[in-house]
Amino acid sequence: MRRIRQARILATLGPASSSPDQIRTLFVAGADIFRLNFSHGTHEDHAERYRAIRSIEQETGRPVGILLDLQGPKLRIGRIADGKVTLATGSHFRLDLDDEPGNAERAPLPHLEIFAALHAGTELLLDDGKIRLRVDRCDARSADTTVLVGGVLSDRKGVNVPGVVLPISPLTEKDLRDLAYGLELGVDWIALSFVQRPEDIIEARKLIGDRAWIMAKLEKPSAIESLDAIVEQADGIMVARGDLGVELPPQQVPVLQRRIVRSARRAGKPVVVATQMLESMINSPIPTRAEASDVATAIYDGADAVMLSAESASGQYPVEAVTIMDRIICEVESDPAWRKALEASHTPAESNTPDAICYALRSVTSLLNPVATVAFTSSGFSTLRASRERPPAPILSLTPHISTARRLALVWGVHAVPYEEIHDLSEMVEHAAKAAVAAGFAVAGDQIVVIAGIPFGRSGTTNLLHVTRIGENPLQ
Repeated sequence: MRRIRQARILATLGPASSSPDQIRTLFVAGADIFRLNFSHGTHEDHAERYRAIRSIEQETGRPVGILLDLQGPKLRIGRIADGKVTLATGSHFRLDLDDEPGNAERAPLPHLEIFAALHAGTELLLDDGKIRLRVDRCDARSADTTVLVGGVLSDRKGVNVPGVVLPISPLTEKDLRDLAYGLELGVDWIALSFVQRPEDIIEARKLIGDRAWIMAKLEKPSAIESLDAIVEQADGIMVARGDLGVELPPQQVPVLQRRIVRSARRAGKPVVVATQMLESMINSPIPTRAEASDVATAIYDGADAVMLSAESASGQYPVEAVTIMDRIICEVESDPAWRKALEASHTPAESNTPDAICYALRSVTSLLNPVATVAFTSSGFSTLRASRERPPAPILSLTPHISTARRLALVWGVHAVPYEEIHDLSEMVEHAAKAAVAAGFAVAGDQIVVIAGIPFGRSGTTNLLHVTRIGENPLQ
């Protein structure tokens, strides 16, 4: 089940893709890693999907990643009398902690943390930005506002506070329960919602440890102010464009997307571009041309993966969505301008031995044109640094840990395979040759480039690059 393309596809599972047969079909169509969205469904629903994915992994022999997406804090207004009310532009509207149902003059907002962060001039967005309020006066329990953009306000609509860091943890009580359950299942990635500061990642890391890698979902503009620090703390980054687009003018989102991708690539952290990539395919068997261009742009920028949300979770055409996304990626990667764009956007390596080896790897593969790079890794570090360089040859990652192989399923250009530990250089060359042939990358006579760390089995010690040609009967 080797993928020819280098960028990966992250597909969300849901009602339209919950049976083992449906999940298997999505995998065959091109999904490399699956997202379990804990904002919806029960624990048992997700457990069944988890088991189906692991069954596919057993059948195909290809490690498959599983990402648990935590819901995060949901800031909402309270009840409205009669279910909804119309707010007129220019009118005055009060938000407070009173439980009484709201009307055209006020509404309950049961979030002390929001009032703690407000000041005069702050704007509040209700119902995904459809209604916009400006705070005129506020205290610890209420805020008097002017309606800048009016509209119909219904019960329990969401509240966004752009440009303000809220004194709130990204982990709610529900998230803590979901996190414990997912780690017990054995998920590979945790997507952390509502990240505002690097301290949010540190807080989650204390609970997760090394049981999963953490993906920071950048959906709050306040996170951009600490972008590089957040990237440094996280294991991966998701550009959550839907939520960013609520709190930002739409013309700023593409610029921020590119900035986030570059920051993650510079740090060697996998980055996912997500939300509304093929939105029309929820109800249509084909995407719009603009959507196809949107996916292509993420690939030209060098993103590790692109994500399907409702398209694969609840849409009418989940398989078609994965299939067309696969075709778009392949088409882009066959364009000579794609490789030139990757080279042009490459950032200098850091001044250390692992990065020097991987920098040399990119140069060697460009000159010798080997059929594959083989990276031996325990923690995944060597493979991540190799992928950061975006070498011309695909990366066959050999690791003694199935957990590492599953996590690397998200990473650009990587085909991860569990393999027994090696003990010396001759074993390294022999195992690299066998794995390259067995995985369909090479035949006798082909050249491969191998990177590893000596002493073997120690994380973060990449210090060896070896070029070898595969001999006759490599599998014997």
